[in-house]
Amino acid sequence: MGGEGRAAAALAEVTEVVKPQIFDGTPLKVSRFVGAYRIYIKTRLREVLVEAQINWVFSYVQGGSADIWEENISEELEAGEIKFESVGEFLAEIKKEFRRGDKELVKVAELKRIEQGGRTIEEFVQDFKRTARGSGYKGRPLIEEFKRAINGNIRRKLMEAEDQLGSIKQWFKRAITLDRN
Repeated sequence: MGGEGRAAAALAEVTEVVKPQIFDGTPLKVSRFVGAYRIYIKTRLREVLVEAQINWVFSYVQGGSADIWEENISEELEAGEIKFESVGEFLAEIKKEFRRGDKELVKVAELKRIEQGGRTIEEFVQDFKRTARGSGYKGRPLIEEFKRAINGNIRRKLMEAEDQLGSIKQWFKRAITLDRN
């Protein structure tokens, strides 16, 4: 082992690094999780094979949506469908997969706060469409959010309509028609 290697080994021996926490797939925790693993691997597992490093990280991926993701990725690795050249690539994949939830959570929160207020229904429908995009809401849950967010008099007229509407587009169209009348 050269001078640099001995120095790194000596530093690893004296450097106390706290083992990272279990990761359950919570989107708001993914950045902290990935950062902690990068530090631990750099200081404690640098000389370990990439496959062993990835398996070590897998041992901390437990619970919630992380269980299902871990099972899927493990199967893909075993089947040779995917391959990670470094543990950094693997951690980047984790971050990419679970950060998607960040955007979706923000969109859901926006969707739950949006209200028509003093805007025309046409203006509100456009804003609602923009806000709903990326929220993951579809079908009945999206319709319910729309009904909740529109002003009471239009909501009442929509609910009094004889025929029930099926799609969100039908709800938008009927609300605009009722607002114009």
